[in-house]
Amino acid sequence: MGSGFGARRLIAAVGAMGLVLAVAPSGRAQSPAQPPVILTLSGDEAPETVSRMVEALSRDGRQVEIRIGGTPGAVKPASAPSKPEAPSKATAPSESAAPSTTAQVEAFVDHLVEGVDYGVASVPRIGQLADDWRRAWQARRNGLTGLSAEMRLVLIIALALAAAGAFRRASAGFFASRMRPQGPEFTPRLIASSWGLLQDVGTIVLALLAARLARNAWLPDPDIAAAAITTVANGAAIGALHLAVGRFLLSPGVPERRIMPLPRAERHFGFLVFYSVVTPLIIVALLLAGRVGSGPQPLAGLLMVTGLIGVAFKLWWFYDLRGDLAALILKGSPEPGPWRRLIALSAPWFYMATALALWAVGRAAAMMSDGGRWAEAAALTQTAIVIIPILAVGIGSWLDCRAARHARTEGATPLSLATGAALRAAAVGILWAAGFFILARLWAGLLVGLSTAQFTAFSRQAAGVAIFAFAGWVALVFLRVFFDACAPKPRASGHADEEEGTGDSVPSRLATVLPVLRGVVLGAVLGLTILIVLSRMGVDIGPLLAGFGILGLAISFGSQALVRDIVSGVFFMLEDAFRVGEYVDTGRLKGTVEKISLRSMQLRHQSGQIHTIPFGQIQQLTNASRDWATIKFNVRLDHSADIEQARKTIKKVGLALLDDPEFGPHFIAQLKMQGVADITDSAVVIRLKFTAKPAQASTLQREALKRVYRALNEAKVPFASNLVTVRGGEGGPASGAAAIAAVPPPSPLAPAAG
Repeated sequence: MGSGFGARRLIAAVGAMGLVLAVAPSGRAQSPAQPPVILTLSGDEAPETVSRMVEALSRDGRQVEIRIGGTPGAVKPASAPSKPEAPSKATAPSESAAPSTTAQVEAFVDHLVEGVDYGVASVPRIGQLADDWRRAWQARRNGLTGLSAEMRLVLIIALALAAAGAFRRASAGFFASRMRPQGPEFTPRLIASSWGLLQDVGTIVLALLAARLARNAWLPDPDIAAAAITTVANGAAIGALHLAVGRFLLSPGVPERRIMPLPRAERHFGFLVFYSVVTPLIIVALLLAGRVGSGPQPLAGLLMVTGLIGVAFKLWWFYDLRGDLAALILKGSPEPGPWRRLIALSAPWFYMATALALWAVGRAAAMMSDGGRWAEAAALTQTAIVIIPILAVGIGSWLDCRAARHARTEGATPLSLATGAALRAAAVGILWAAGFFILARLWAGLLVGLSTAQFTAFSRQAAGVAIFAFAGWVALVFLRVFFDACAPKPRASGHADEEEGTGDSVPSRLATVLPVLRGVVLGAVLGLTILIVLSRMGVDIGPLLAGFGILGLAISFGSQALVRDIVSGVFFMLEDAFRVGEYVDTGRLKGTVEKISLRSMQLRHQSGQIHTIPFGQIQQLTNASRDWATIKFNVRLDHSADIEQARKTIKKVGLALLDDPEFGPHFIAQLKMQGVADITDSAVVIRLKFTAKPAQASTLQREALKRVYRALNEAKVPFASNLVTVRGGEGGPASGAAAIAAVPPPSPLAPAAG
């Protein structure tokens, strides 16, 4: 069961590794977008004067809007090497005239190029951050009397660590027993890992609480020292939370508790540790730089450098992960299909592309007047691509565990299996639909320019279509699982005359009709769903139905042979003339029925060839595998043999066969002697018969012949001989020898004549 549930968690492997995206800086380093500062000019000012005024107004990262003669124009931060009087392309679109999608894309590309240029030009200004920090630290109010601010920071950090360590030691015994999985299945491993996650989260929360209380007590004034400890604590909590989630999924050192069994889980946890340490440091540095009042250029330079380092590290990690992730995804199915193989191949590259795309959004957002919206959309997108796959697979695995537990306790029926699969598909589908809706809501206004009212109207129309499509999909899942659960297990093909029998099972009529019925029902549901969806989309399906009717009529007239084959197949199935696994003779071809379609059947010959025969070409059909088979064969005894003794001996052989645990269950009527069938010049021919299950008739006949021969020899019942005695006659001994040589050798066992 563990491997099965690990198969269904293949998407969690994709989503969980997206956690590395969750804390990447993806927007502007400065605080959320603020309203621009309006600078009204008369038009007579010198360019140098305008540059100095814009430089002073934009030091905190705010945009400056210049108005000359009542004409507004958004200007980039003056620190950027550009003409201050030139209007920027970052002007927000008006509600009355929203730009087209092409204009939006072009604007985004322009902002991206500007953001990269601005970031590269700002890299030399990173050194200014140290001077800004020293200036801000000298202006602090905490630590001027008593303990220094540095010592208070050390004590706060030490207290937080001590509180976390004390909690770990005090709760070690409580969590240790609960973190041991009670079995290899998914549910025990999930429960054990959840207890570990609870302990880690509790440790993080307690450490944050201790740091917050100590900060309020020892750093009461809201200066740079208090801001620094708050920022450092939050950054450390972010890194620790990522480590906790990594421990929850990968369980380093405890493979029996591992939820996401990557082939190299320990290596990738090491990647996560490095990322969880370095990324919070970068975030803390950016936030502290914003606290000390650094201008936009030092922040832009720092964000440029750290962003490139972060995206390069993620690309390296995902590239290194590609083989492990593909192996984990393919491991989810014993026979991976093309869709699973495509997901396994593309998942790492998808996350690599996502990392690059989110970095590009961050660069472009830094130059937009509404960059805060873009940065927010990027951050929420990062969260969505991580959380949605994990939740979807978690819910699916939980439902699978409940279904498996119900099957063990109360038994699994086709209806219960189909209902469980439909519920799982519905729950997971609703979650994915909700995630898609969130992403569409985030990006519809930014990429397409839809207003809230327009998106609401569009979403209502799309919801009507999605509901019917979703209902059709759930119905298809239900029917597919139901038909698969009702289908009998496949049997080995082969004729009863083969050395080994084909088993005791009787070919099922359900196994014959079910594949055809399955295809017809699923096709009908799929077609009906498509028609309803098209109708909800505003497509007039009347001409489509009329066209399909005319097409069907044309096919019926032009393909009379096809129609004849289908009609004949329907009647063959209604009459139950054959079933999958039965041996039939169509007059020209014979073999075991291996597959049945709507118009033909496939026969497997004893030598291995497969014959495909349209139903319309079958004039007569003989079924050799239905219900029972009576086997008759002859034994030739000598004229001097005691027929009554032979009868009693054969009866004993028949009773012994019935009592045999291997052969007895296959008999319907025991082996017995029918009597004397014929008397020839050289033998008394007796006939034997038995009735058995068709699949085992040949095997039983061979065993009966072997035992009858041995029993008659032991009973001294002589078999017939073809020895010829020549008395007198012309030609002497030579002619007698010639006559004897012409006689065939003895054959005491011969098949029945009729």
